[in-house]
Amino acid sequence: MASTFGTLFRISTFGESHGPAIGVIVDGCPPRIPLTVEDLQAELDRRKPGQSKIVTPRKEPDSASILSGVVDGQTLGTPIAVVVQNTDQRPSAYKEMEAAYRPSHADYTYDAKYGVRAISGGGRASARETIGRVAAGAIAKKVIRAAIPAYQCVAFVKSVQHISAAETICQNPDPDVIESNIVRTCDPAAAEKMIQLIEKVRSEGDSVGGVIECVVRGVPPGLGEPVFDKLEADLAKAMLSLPATKGFELGSGFSGTLLTGREHNDEFYMDGDKVRTRTNRSGGIQGGISNGETIIFRVAFKPTATILQEQKTVSAAGTDTTLAARGRHDPCVLPRAVPIVEAMVHLVIVDHFLRQRAQIMDNVA
Repeated sequence: MASTFGTLFRISTFGESHGPAIGVIVDGCPPRIPLTVEDLQAELDRRKPGQSKIVTPRKEPDSASILSGVVDGQTLGTPIAVVVQNTDQRPSAYKEMEAAYRPSHADYTYDAKYGVRAISGGGRASARETIGRVAAGAIAKKVIRAAIPAYQCVAFVKSVQHISAAETICQNPDPDVIESNIVRTCDPAAAEKMIQLIEKVRSEGDSVGGVIECVVRGVPPGLGEPVFDKLEADLAKAMLSLPATKGFELGSGFSGTLLTGREHNDEFYMDGDKVRTRTNRSGGIQGGISNGETIIFRVAFKPTATILQEQKTVSAAGTDTTLAARGRHDPCVLPRAVPIVEAMVHLVIVDHFLRQRAQIMDNVA
C-alpha cells in the first residue's frame, strides 16, 4: 500500500480511523530546525473533529506526541515519529458496513483489491489518515520558514455548492478572517450563507461539496523538475491524494481554454533586478518550474460519501440491498480540509526546495 510521499523530505503515514492510533514518520528533515509539539498541535487543532456545529461531532483531542528525532526543541536530522491516539472509537456504528458497501465509498474497492478491509470508519480510506499529513506539514513549514521567511500559504473555502466567496476578496485572502468563521472562507458575508446551507443539508441527513482555493506566496523561482516531477504535477498528486477530492486546476485552469494565446500569455517585465509577469494566468508555475509569482490553485471536493439517508447498494455477498449509514460524519468536508490542503503544499514545496539545493548546490532562497 503506497503510504509514502516525497523524495528528499519523505513521509509515511500509518494507522486506521478506529485503530489504537494514527501517525507519521518523517525522514529527511534537516537538523537544527526549531520544533516543538506545540508547532504540530496548532495545525492539528485546526483539523480535528468536533470543533464546530458544522463538522463531525466525534470528540478527539488529537494530542500529538513526538517519539523521536527532536531533542531540546530542535530537530536532529534523524527520522521524526509523531503519534496521535484515537480515544473516541465507536466501531458499533459501522456494523452494517460489514455486510453492505457504502455508495461512493472505498468499501467495495478495498475488498476488490485486498480481500480484507478495516470496517470501522473506513480504515485507511478515512480522512482521519490525514492527521499524519498535517503533523508532517507543520514540520515542513518550519523548514521552509527557516530558509524563506517570506513564505506564506493560505487556503480557504472558495465555494460551498452554489455559494461562492466574492472574487475581489479571494484575490487577497486574510488568514485572520478565514480563521474567524467556522466554514473557513475569506468572505464573512458568504460564510453565513455557507453555514446555513451546510446546516440545512445536515438536518436532511445529506451532505454537500465545494471548492478550496490556495494562495502560496514567497516561493522563489526555480523550484520544480521538468517532465514527470513538474511542480504543478506534484501539487496535483498531493491534492488528489486527499479523501473526497475530484478536481485540480492551476492558475486560469479550465477557464483558460476560453482565451486565445495572446490573451492568456503572461508577459514579462523587469521590476528592478527581478523578472516578473504582468498577469498570472500561469498560476506561478511555467514549464513545471516556479517563476517567483504567486502560486494559485483550486481543489474540488465532492459531497461527503457517507450520508444518513437510505440508499440502494449491494452486499459483500453480491446481493442487492439498501443501507442508511450511522455514525458521526462531516456534512461538508471543506472547513476541516483547509489545513490539510496547506499541509500538502508545505510537503511539496519543502521537498522541491531541498531537491533544488541538492542539485544546484546553491541557496535558492
